[in-house]
Amino acid sequence: MTSSFRRFEILLPLRYNDGTTIPDESFGQVIVDLRVRFRTVSSESQIIRGIWEHQDQIFRDELVRVFVDVPDTPENMQFFQEFKQTLMERFQQIDIWMTSYPIQVI
Repeated sequence: MTSSFRRFEILLPLRYNDGTTIPDESFGQVIVDLRVRFRTVSSESQIIRGIWEHQDQIFRDELVRVFVDVPDTPENMQFFQEFKQTLMERFQQIDIWMTSYPIQVI
């Protein structure tokens, strides 16, 4: 029997919007939060570079990716919608890029 799963990917910035470095503890807390909630979490150490625009201002980001595969339930979707708001505050960001998509675990 197979269950339906969904992957949630979060791009976390290495710097606040003002350019100052975000403390390592902030990233560690994200890992702990997800591991405690779902008993699993993965992350990558490679830097992802992005450029985006908001209100005619251009931002350049250096980001790391954190992801977790969880059962595809309304409760988990709600958790991540709320968690995004927490991350926007914790990382002092205009937005946090979070995506999700269905996956099939083999």
